[in-house]
Amino acid sequence: MLPPDHRMRRRDEFTLAVRRGRRAGRPHLVAHLLDRAEAGDADLPMDTDPLVGFIVARTVGNAVVRNKVRRRLRHLLREHVDRLPRGSLLVVRANPKAATARHDELAADLGSALDRLLRQQSKGRNQT
Repeated sequence: MLPPDHRMRRRDEFTLAVRRGRRAGRPHLVAHLLDRAEAGDADLPMDTDPLVGFIVARTVGNAVVRNKVRRRLRHLLREHVDRLPRGSLLVVRANPKAATARHDELAADLGSALDRLLRQQSKGRNQT
């Protein structure tokens, strides 16, 4: 389970990450990563644990299916949270295909999306 201090709960943080963060799409999910240092917002603390939020829309399935997908994503992300930069915001949005995805497919898509986002971030820092 993802530790409670890493869970994103505020609507403005979700909005900020989705609108201003970098995006990596996969068949079962889309990940949005915003490094607060890159965001340039002075009112957001940068030296905090990374926060992770999940968006699982009704198109994924009924409430039971949506909660199952959210629990599976939380469990998978627990292994990757230490890779995220301090102060970053990560939002994982489940696509409808996530409802029928096997565990290994969901894990592969999540790992691939995070690899892509973190690779883009390191490229951006080396150029400046």
